[in-house]
Amino acid sequence: ANVVRWEMRTRMFLRTSEFLWQEGHTAHADEAEAKEHTLTMLEVYRAFADEDLALAVVPGEKPENERFPGAVETWSIEAMMQDGKALQAGTSHYLGTNFAQASGIKYQNREGGESLAHTTSWGVSTRMVGGVIMTHGDDDGLRLPPRIAPQQVVILPMLRDKPEDQALIDYCEVLRATLAAQSVLGEPLRVLLDTRPGKAAQKRWDYVRKGAPVIVEVGGRDMDNGVVSMLRRDRLWDTKTGKPAFENPTREAAGEAIPAILADMQAVLLAQAAERRDANITRGVTDFAEVEKHFSASRYPGWVEVQWSKPTGAELEKVVERLKDHKLTIRNVPIDAAPVDGACIFTGEPAVERVLLAKAY
Repeated sequence: ANVVRWEMRTRMFLRTSEFLWQEGHTAHADEAEAKEHTLTMLEVYRAFADEDLALAVVPGEKPENERFPGAVETWSIEAMMQDGKALQAGTSHYLGTNFAQASGIKYQNREGGESLAHTTSWGVSTRMVGGVIMTHGDDDGLRLPPRIAPQQVVILPMLRDKPEDQALIDYCEVLRATLAAQSVLGEPLRVLLDTRPGKAAQKRWDYVRKGAPVIVEVGGRDMDNGVVSMLRRDRLWDTKTGKPAFENPTREAAGEAIPAILADMQAVLLAQAAERRDANITRGVTDFAEVEKHFSASRYPGWVEVQWSKPTGAELEKVVERLKDHKLTIRNVPIDAAPVDGACIFTGEPAVERVLLAKAY
């Protein structure tokens, strides 16, 4: 669905006045089943974010103050952007019977009477598009994971508006047909042969900015030699020459290699996001003074993992205010966090779990 929300301060792709939203709701007979489904949908979103978008997210439960209003539990997937800020990329909520009571959602139980349903709600929005851009983009434009690229391969014949252009197009068509007949990452390979008028070099940079994973240029000399000029978007520049890092396989070799290249690119982008995330999560912080020092000392401080006692009520409000002074929030309690082994950095009481602190979009 599309949603209109009057935002005072919009941010492109992240917080807009109108955005697309995917949302789901379920009703269950008991708490256990509803909680299980809440975590099932969290895993659906985590898998999509990691396996398709290559975001390397951290799934976990939100603290009490960050829960969806009326929810009993709120779970999120958090992605780290290149500037170290967090982006909440999706949420899944266990709503208990609160919304069922307000809306009169009941079912006939085994005894023949009526019981309130235990409900869930979960959703993601087009802010995921912003997450992809800020996770994978570089100074030359987008870098799209092959799974979501509209065209995974773009073939650009270097046309000169001469009679021999048709032979070059036919040469490129053989490669296009070879690739289109193959599958990659579980789907038919998406390939475009762009025969529009215009300089191939200009079109190349258009597709670089759009994030096309593999760009193939073919000129008359390439055709005569039976080769193509191939460029990977994730390895755009030759570090020695400073020029585009073209490879020149034969047409047949390119047709065989490109599916594996696309699969490798998908894995590389996920690995890069995961490595950047892990390298920028600071652990071992034992008091709040260290947190303050860490976030004031660096322009790109990343995240900090700390231990806390899970305070509630007025004690939690104090924690939230202390964090707000530094524009920080608790992102979530990571599902795979290590066991606690010390005191809460906020209260000094024995810690019960680990949380991630970060500046966020």
